[in-house]
Amino acid sequence: MNFLIGAFKPACNISITFSDGKSRKQVPMKKENGKTIMVSLFQSKESIAGKVSIEPLQGKKIEHLGVKVELLGQIEMYFDRGNFYDFTSLVRELDVPGDIYERKTYPFEFSTVEMPYETYNGANLRLRYVLKVTVSRNYGGSIVEYQDFIVRNYSPPPSINNSIKMEVGIEDCLHIEFEYNKSK
Repeated sequence: MNFLIGAFKPACNISITFSDGKSRKQVPMKKENGKTIMVSLFQSKESIAGKVSIEPLQGKKIEHLGVKVELLGQIEMYFDRGNFYDFTSLVRELDVPGDIYERKTYPFEFSTVEMPYETYNGANLRLRYVLKVTVSRNYGGSIVEYQDFIVRNYSPPPSINNSIKMEVGIEDCLHIEFEYNKSK
């Protein structure tokens, strides 16, 4: 009976860690199931680096057709569940086809990644950035693990912010003058 219980579990455990995960700022993010988790915060043009660890279950081996890590920027509309629009997609091959007998760790790096949009979770759509690790296999289906992270892009306030004066009116009848403290 224990064989049946173990038949539906994935053949390995995959963990994704960022190289600066201990020192990087963590922010709360609400998952689809309503739970809040802490995830890493990045900005556009930052390098995203870390390690992927794949550990087969005790006494098992994993035959695979390759291991890859993808950095994806996705937009998902809630009325069209399951269909994602990928606006950013970068791929790194971590391993060639072969077998994994024991815990194996692969380093990865995406240098100066262009992440033009901020992470957003609204009423109609969700914009997210995610690291996706895929262990491709012939049988039993591929093993996939996701690691979400948040992107916030900060821009400095404008350097010159003069006041604006505006005058409107009708000649010899009505004259209105507006003055705004800031032009931006």
